[in-house]
Amino acid sequence: MAVVTQYVVVRDGEEKMTFTTKAEADAHDKMLDMVDELLPLLERSETITEEKQLEDLAFFLAREREQVLIALGAKKPVKKKAVKSKEPEQ
Repeated sequence: MAVVTQYVVVRDGEEKMTFTTKAEADAHDKMLDMVDELLPLLERSETITEEKQLEDLAFFLAREREQVLIALGAKKPVKKKAVKSKEPEQ
């Protein structure tokens, strides 16, 4: 018999997702925290009235938090390093 360790994210008594690593579970839990903070902000805008669309937008912004921070100027974009090809010397 195999022993399997699982990490379960539970919110308000409801099982949300199961992960195989603690880091993945913590990251998902952090994203859900962001969604909880974003929803009231988005509701105040009154541009979107459907709850499903509000939740979808909150999840999108939480998943794309790095790009949102860059867009707001709170974070600098990561510059990609140019890969130098190694040509054999002649």
